[in-house]
Amino acid sequence: MYSGSSDGESHDTTPPTQRKIPPASSMLWVRNLRRYIGSGAGLGSEALMVLVLQELETKRILLEIFKDKQQKSQEAGTIPSFYKKKPEEGSISGRVQRLAKYRFLKKQSDLLLNSDDLAAMWNCLRENCVIDDGTGAEKMNYEDFCHIASVCTEQIGPKCRRFFSPSNFMKFEKDEAGRIAILPFYLYVMRTVSLTQARIDMSELDEDSDGFLQSHEMESYILGLIPNLAQLRDMPEPFTQMYCRIASQKFFFFCDPHRRGKACIKKILLSNCLQELMELHQESEEEVTDTEQAENWFSLTSAQHMFLALDKDCSGSLSKQELKEYADGTLTEIFIERVFDEHVRRGKSGSGNSREMDFDSFLDFVLALENKDTQEGLTYLFRCLDLQGRGFLTTADIHSLFRDVHQKWIEGGNYELCIEDVRDEIWDMVKPSDPLKITLDDLLGCKQGGTVASMLIDVRGFWAHDNRENLLQEEEEPPEEESQ
Repeated sequence: MYSGSSDGESHDTTPPTQRKIPPASSMLWVRNLRRYIGSGAGLGSEALMVLVLQELETKRILLEIFKDKQQKSQEAGTIPSFYKKKPEEGSISGRVQRLAKYRFLKKQSDLLLNSDDLAAMWNCLRENCVIDDGTGAEKMNYEDFCHIASVCTEQIGPKCRRFFSPSNFMKFEKDEAGRIAILPFYLYVMRTVSLTQARIDMSELDEDSDGFLQSHEMESYILGLIPNLAQLRDMPEPFTQMYCRIASQKFFFFCDPHRRGKACIKKILLSNCLQELMELHQESEEEVTDTEQAENWFSLTSAQHMFLALDKDCSGSLSKQELKEYADGTLTEIFIERVFDEHVRRGKSGSGNSREMDFDSFLDFVLALENKDTQEGLTYLFRCLDLQGRGFLTTADIHSLFRDVHQKWIEGGNYELCIEDVRDEIWDMVKPSDPLKITLDDLLGCKQGGTVASMLIDVRGFWAHDNRENLLQEEEEPPEEESQ
């Protein structure tokens, strides 16, 4: 870059690192342009005015760029803002946000297939499929798939077209002729529609639109489902609020592991809890056995737990002595003590004797015992087993925990056993990464954590493990034929 003119002036010999940009007035093209324009006679006064305005505009733009870079350099050492204050209640921005949310959800709801649309699609599938000669199953190849898509689009509308994409066809298992069964495809469509509708309904109840539901919002969602669930339609009105509370607690037990008081909507939709709740759509409970009803947390049989039966003094909460009667008194005393230490809030007076288990804590307690093999249930129980709060169990902890089980075992008239042998068996079952201690990850990784927990807290759980071979043999034996 040249710093002087071409009329004999010497060049600047300053090193490149120290060279400075010369002012505009010393540049050759600027001097020539001014010499040409002169007093305004070259291009006229209008051209001179344009030149002045352009120069001012250039200075303004450069100044803004300089200020922007200077501001960014000053903010480089500060933490960027990641929190935006929510609109105030009744403000214009809040109203606009709610209106936009309502219109968006309304639009998404209009794109869903209703019951009549699903029935029409099923008829189209059955009328245009082929019957497999070997199995008798109704199937369709890709050409049939495309033809059915055209028929459904004509009868239902373009909103069904997205289900008939090539990628959806490739999701299903194909036979030797490249055909897929129509029933799995139809069930896929129904489940997609059901989950999308559930997502819309939950989003409508999400007051702050953060993608999470609080407990009262989840209870409102369940309350809205009750009229559509065949097995819950005849629920007594006084029990409705209590049922919603019980049902909501299971969602939060599995979908809110950190106990923040809110559950992610996406996690709720993907959880087994929602599928278990939707099983109550069946028209009649006669088709479901008593065992299946008891296993379903959301059925009325399971929802009406023994809380009231345990609450002898009708105080609305359970003491340690009352909780010991749970499961016919097979749980150990040290486990009950640890449950109150880890999962029951202290009373207002601060005295240890004033602590009692409220209904929500009782529901978590039952859920943990009924789901010992899940990560959430085992995490709940491990906190109780970890006597010292160190994050791991030692041989001394196993000995202390099993001592109460051993006492109940002997009181029940069973044979004498050695605690050390049981301790070694537990170590062999878990195979911890550190041979001196067992962590929660070890219990989760060995796939037998629920069995180990049962052996340490419940004499009935240890009996089931001790007699596992006999119990397995009884399950495998066919029922004896009745004598004629």
